[in-house]
Amino acid sequence: MKKTTTKNEKRVRRHKKIRARLSGTTERPRLSIFRSNKHLYAQVIDDAKGITMASASDMGVKGKKALERASVIGESVAKSATAKKVKSVVFDRGGFKYDGRVKALAEAARKGGLEF
Repeated sequence: MKKTTTKNEKRVRRHKKIRARLSGTTERPRLSIFRSNKHLYAQVIDDAKGITMASASDMGVKGKKALERASVIGESVAKSATAKKVKSVVFDRGGFKYDGRVKALAEAARKGGLEF
């Protein structure tokens, strides 16, 4: 009998491949994205020290569509990262397609001052 894989198992496999190639340093931390069915989360992580430098989620944003909430999160995480003197990051899309909410968050983070 053939074993089927779920969409999430495929995403986790893609994410492991991505994480094998990139990691965040103190000079250039990792901007990690997680997208659930309802919410979107972003973290700026220094993998060398094992700390989260900045984070944002759309759980407090009300009355907006999903893409608008993603833009707010991108600007928010960029603002808090630049407050900690982080200019450049490594983008970790978490195995998700660079489309929709992930793309909107990335573009808003670039507009907010982060380089990647």
